[in-house]
Amino acid sequence: MLLVVDVGNTNTVLGLFDGDKLIHDWRIRTEVDHTVDEYGMLIYNLYKSGRVGAREICAIIISCVVPPMLNILEPLCRKYFNLKPIIVGPGIKTGMPIYYDNPKEVGADRIVNAVAAFERYKRELIIVDFGTATTFDHVTARGEYMGGCIAPGIMISSEALFLRAAKLPRVELTRPKAIIAKDTVSSMQAGIVFGYAGLVDGIVERMKIEAKSKPYVVATGGLAKIVAPETRSIKVVDEMLTLEGLRIIYLRNTAAQPSGTP
Repeated sequence: MLLVVDVGNTNTVLGLFDGDKLIHDWRIRTEVDHTVDEYGMLIYNLYKSGRVGAREICAIIISCVVPPMLNILEPLCRKYFNLKPIIVGPGIKTGMPIYYDNPKEVGADRIVNAVAAFERYKRELIIVDFGTATTFDHVTARGEYMGGCIAPGIMISSEALFLRAAKLPRVELTRPKAIIAKDTVSSMQAGIVFGYAGLVDGIVERMKIEAKSKPYVVATGGLAKIVAPETRSIKVVDEMLTLEGLRIIYLRNTAAQPSGTP
């Protein structure tokens, strides 16, 4: 089996593939002050709860945008799985030309998403990833990564409102009932969710104008399901896009697909 690990600034998502089938996925907090053994026992308990033995995992691939986490995860893989993980970064085969001024600057998660989306949809795309930051990435119909833009994430915006406005509370991000709200919490939810939907539509429209085309818009990330229904531009939400991209990149960098036994 293949263990895929997507390390984000806020959360780390793990997925377990048996062939091309995702059989388990877990989401945990990204904590750079944890030790190798703390993370090791946490991950051990996760796959134990899924009734998976450590020896069944025969390969690991990691996408990481928090460099200190690699100092934890690489030793963890060696100690708990006796495996050397593949790290998505410079030198890794993605099968996708990257037209960025400095390709090394592109976040690994953005490339992984682009690879997965193009493999799945086989058309020109804009991929919107709702993470700690919200990223917008353009892929041509030929499967070329052209770049994109980065906006503050919806949680960052929400937290800033709470921290900088003395009388405003921290609110749960749920779909507002109306834009003309009748209480403070609902007013904040409406402003955050509907405002962010407007941000998404505005950026996507500008990208389409600049590209002189009409790419298909795919959303992913933990908060995609909240914002996407309020937008005009997002056509589909694909929550496991990053995990699937890691699986694809693993296959492009190895000779054989992992089976159920090492």
